[in-house]
Amino acid sequence: MRALIQRVSSANVTVDGIVTGAIDRGLLVLAAIHRDDAVEDGDWIIRKLLSVRLFEDEAGKMGRSVQDIGGGLLVVSQFTLYGDLSKGTRPDFGASMPGAQAKVFFEDWMKRLRASTQLHVAEGRFAASMQVQLVNDGPVTLMIDSRTKCRVLSPEC
Repeated sequence: MRALIQRVSSANVTVDGIVTGAIDRGLLVLAAIHRDDAVEDGDWIIRKLLSVRLFEDEAGKMGRSVQDIGGGLLVVSQFTLYGDLSKGTRPDFGASMPGAQAKVFFEDWMKRLRASTQLHVAEGRFAASMQVQLVNDGPVTLMIDSRTKCRVLSPEC
């Protein structure tokens, strides 16, 4: 699983002119599911999202997590994060989990994410054409990928 995370002052997602999810300060999460992902991949991403320190502490360093600041999470499914342009100019999305299977995986993952935190968790609509608006704070944008996670459980993982 792959997630592009952006520290935001605010963000929202609209489908057919209707806002389906919005947050104030927090993280915008663009999430993609790899064709070989398992529950463990999604759980690793959840732990990272909730613990990554991207918000300033008293010393002005990135020392606080979204949980520490009581922020929000806006999650938008985005299979294009697995787009491959190595063989031309048209993206190959073969690494992405097929649509019907990905929808079930994503919905289950969102349930586990919501069960893991008391934070406000908003989302877009799976497989819809969405418009995402955000105010990137910093800007701070990072990619996390369960395929590159530590293989041994340790505090830094």
